Amino acid sequence: MKPTISSSMVLAVHEWSARFPWLWHGFSTRAGGVSAVYSQDAQSCDLNLGLTAEDDPACVGENRLRLAERVSGLRGTPLVGIRQIHSGASVTLRRNQALWSEAPQADGILSDQPGVLLAVQTADCIPVLVVDGNQRVVAAFHAGWRGTVQRIVEQGIAQMRSEFGSQPEHLVAAIGPGIGACCYAVGEELVERFTQQFTYAEHLVQRTEAGTQMLDLTEANRRQLLATGIDAGQITTVGGCTCCQPQRFFSHRGQLGRTGRMMSVVGIAHTTGI
Repeated sequence: MKPTISSSMVLAVHEWSARFPWLWHGFSTRAGGVSAVYSQDAQSCDLNLGLTAEDDPACVGENRLRLAERVSGLRGTPLVGIRQIHSGASVTLRRNQALWSEAPQADGILSDQPGVLLAVQTADCIPVLVVDGNQRVVAAFHAGWRGTVQRIVEQGIAQMRSEFGSQPEHLVAAIGPGIGACCYAVGEELVERFTQQFTYAEHLVQRTEAGTQMLDLTEANRRQLLATGIDAGQITTVGGCTCCQPQRFFSHRGQLGRTGRMMSVVGIAHTTGI
């Protein structure tokens, strides 16, 4: 499925917008914000959405309001996040459940509650959004290499199935901007961990002429989506490599650890009867 860029601030899957008029979703870029601390020139500001040590919380708050408005049309739409711990765990926010006063520790979040945006933060790790168009359930996953090895996406979709009755034929998924195999050099120990975990590991690691091993986290998570039964034609990849595109994305590796955070969000609009 071919992705469409909806604006410089947010990347979206055009087909989803047409197919699911009740759906909110998007992958943020670094454009369109008010944060100057990570700016690459004196004239521009960034859409840093993470409460990082260097940025002013007031700027991050304004950036989050802008993202919510861009995706949902309302600045006040709650962004429901999690405390990401590089795990294989997901949590569920049920319809009519009160929003958490403190973000739970997890790397995936599932919900059938309308009126909120589920959010995961990244700056090289792989964000994955999943939508059940039949049950009207949405999910967001944060998949770094640790979460990928722990099968965060596979386990999260299994949780969608057990808790909401989601079936693979009704699911669509989008893999957002993350570090590509072009830039993600890894050591032998990490290659071994993937080899022990996945029978298809040889397709995830590319070796350069110099002998450097490059890990493809996007493909690893695409294969996890396939393993759940989602058809390949219902999986979209959006945005490309964060490290290769410093003008467009934040990259922890590319910016040597001093960088902002992007958000990938998905939600169910309040509108009923669609």
